[in-house]
Amino acid sequence: IRYKEMSSLDNYFWSWVNHTPIINTFKKHEDIPSSTPLSRKISDDLKKRGFTFVGPTIMYAYMQACGLVNDHETDCFRYHEV
Repeated sequence: IRYKEMSSLDNYFWSWVNHTPIINTFKKHEDIPSSTPLSRKISDDLKKRGFTFVGPTIMYAYMQACGLVNDHETDCFRYHEV
């Protein structure tokens, strides 16, 4: 099982992005997606392991909140703080 192979749930999630945040280059907030192919893969994997309430949109929001993905607009002062 992937998360048992990792040593922690933290390592499990970060392994999906090779322990390096994904840096996007969105210019407008309308361009920021609500889910991605990666968030769908993680969602599917967690559901197979018995997790619930882990749809692709929730997973993408989690990825944003934990810093796995940087979706700040490129002109946002936080964009370069990764």
